[in-house]
Amino acid sequence: MKARLVTVSALTALMATGAISQDLSTTLPDAVGQVAPALQTYASEDLFGEVWQGENLSVRDRALVTFAAMMTRHETGELSEHVALALDAGVTPAEISETITHLAFYSGWGNATAAGVAAAPVFEERGVSADDLPAADPELLPLNEEAEARRQETVQGMYGNVSQGVVDNTEELLFRDLWLRPALEPRDRSLVTVAALIAAGQPEQMTFHLNRAMDNGLTQDEAGAMLSHLAFYTGWPRVFSALPVAADVFESRAE
Repeated sequence: MKARLVTVSALTALMATGAISQDLSTTLPDAVGQVAPALQTYASEDLFGEVWQGENLSVRDRALVTFAAMMTRHETGELSEHVALALDAGVTPAEISETITHLAFYSGWGNATAAGVAAAPVFEERGVSADDLPAADPELLPLNEEAEARRQETVQGMYGNVSQGVVDNTEELLFRDLWLRPALEPRDRSLVTVAALIAAGQPEQMTFHLNRAMDNGLTQDEAGAMLSHLAFYTGWPRVFSALPVAADVFESRAE
């Protein structure tokens, strides 16, 4: 697994050295301070000043999960700024592109389309070309046939008599195609999927995907930090709905 492109070094240091070209506080519209100065203070001092600098999750990963959450919630007003931030933090254009494609299947085509529209001017400004982006039909990563057979058998048994189309498309399009595309590492696919499930308020889907994320290399400390980070972007209730699922996953893996 390749190394993270941005480590857990302090966000202020990244901005000072130019590794991140924008102050995160600029992603908050000026009008917010005019209407809700307390919110502006929480943002600058707590969210941008503390949370983004937490050492249990890299700035690169924080930028990626924030983009995934905002895309899932169709929060297009600040999405372009967060595309730029993710690129500055070490997420590649190919990884942004592949995240949009991946999350179309988990947060819906409309959200993916809106994210593509938001990313396009940032890519153009930075000179990103088609050669920098994932191929439509790449050579896929190897499939764990045994694990996929178990997953497919379970889903077929539970839902085959409800919607065979969903069962078939899940197998052929998602787990034998999308999840094997090489432009986004398996860990990162799992990371953005879990972030999207939290953002969408769908914790009942998290058990499988959080376990898969940890099988793919996400640590418990990183998962916990992701939950803490996403509380600010999805709201505390959605994260508290996800916490019991995460606790069960952590406990089951410790046994």
